[in-house]
Amino acid sequence: MHIHILGICGTFMGGLAVLAKQAGHRVTGCDANVYPPMSTQLEAQGIELIEGFGPEQIGLKPDLFVVGNVVSRGNPLMEEILNRGLPYTSGPQWIGEHILQGKWVLAVAGTHGKTTTSSMLAWILEDAGYAPGFLIGGVPMNFGISARLGGKDADSPFFVIEADEYDTAFFDKRSKFVHYHAKTAILNNLEYDHADIFPDLAAIETQFHHLVRTVPGVGRLVLNGGEQSLRRVIARGCWSEAEWFGGAGDQGPGDWSLGEHADGSFDVIFQGKCAGTVHWSLTGAHNRMNALAAIAAARHVGVPVAQAIAALGQFGNVKRRMELRGTVNGIVVYDDFAHHPTAIATTVAGLRKKVGAARILAVLEPRSNTMKLGTMKDALPASLADADLVFGYGAKGGGKDALGWDLGAALAPLGARAQAFDALDALVASVAQAARPGDQILAMSNGGFGGVHQKILDALNVAGAQK
Repeated sequence: MHIHILGICGTFMGGLAVLAKQAGHRVTGCDANVYPPMSTQLEAQGIELIEGFGPEQIGLKPDLFVVGNVVSRGNPLMEEILNRGLPYTSGPQWIGEHILQGKWVLAVAGTHGKTTTSSMLAWILEDAGYAPGFLIGGVPMNFGISARLGGKDADSPFFVIEADEYDTAFFDKRSKFVHYHAKTAILNNLEYDHADIFPDLAAIETQFHHLVRTVPGVGRLVLNGGEQSLRRVIARGCWSEAEWFGGAGDQGPGDWSLGEHADGSFDVIFQGKCAGTVHWSLTGAHNRMNALAAIAAARHVGVPVAQAIAALGQFGNVKRRMELRGTVNGIVVYDDFAHHPTAIATTVAGLRKKVGAARILAVLEPRSNTMKLGTMKDALPASLADADLVFGYGAKGGGKDALGWDLGAALAPLGARAQAFDALDALVASVAQAARPGDQILAMSNGGFGGVHQKILDALNVAGAQK
């Protein structure tokens, strides 16, 4: 089959392209911005890329157009496809029908931690010899790739997928994850996000219950017991086995809990008994919860808990999750994907626990659709409370990345600790001027942030040379 992918350079659609190519299909694709690193990765797979959405691309005569959710009505190529009555489908539906059919699908859903938990789970299965396929919205360090059909023979019955609640396509407003038909489903957490498509938390809870409805009776749900939103989801009906992890309020500790140690290691406790201790380099309570969920899900497919615990000791995290980008003159620069206030707070808190009294300089770009709409702006100051200095970047000028609100005013409750910038070079210069040996610079954004990490490192090098 020849498929032509509209919006191929997004993380999900790029992964789909790689899987389709590995499955033996001819794959071509187009996007508005075809540039490295995604373009390089796809071209290395022998996938032809076209810049833009010109209607002349119908001349490729593919068997099927696969449409990403970046495409909307008015897109010239999409309009031509519709006018001519040509066959098309969404990316999630194509994945469900052509890649996941017949697989034991392990889906990881939740507002936060999907990429990290999916990566942990894939690694645990890999270490146990299951050679899983996977599609993850990031690059796990243990694999170096974001998607594959499977291990040595690409024929593993197991497939781990990051299960996003964002909508499927302009013609299918269901969440992506309903197409995956998971047998094992992690529901990591659930709070309000994606303000551009969901009016309130209740609307997202409805989508999560649609996911619950697709899990078979022989399947298993792995649920965060500390989330009342997930309790409400399950109260609507549950037809599968359910295991709860973490705190569960007045419902008790749940099936899975943990005991923390000062060095960052933690005991894994299953049904009241310690099953072992995870020794690793990751920080933050959120990562410990992610690990519990991954261990529980792996157990459902037969991985012994002790083996899963040992595997996590070798887990290398994910690119852009507290990724060390460099050290200059004793000043450490990290990159992290955090963009929702809850994720920002847990990321900063995790770093604080790791570095103790060292100064943390938080560098933030509120770039997600939810943040650009200003829905979460009032929660920003509290989320940055553990940082010593805050440098916020909000582009102006009405472009697609521009904020529709005043970042400086939103950060004002932090007083003199916070500054807001609408020019990236000015932000970099201010960070470099403020930084001193021993400081920890934490850059957070769900985008490229204009390469701010390397710009800060370069500026620190210049500043050090001038001293």
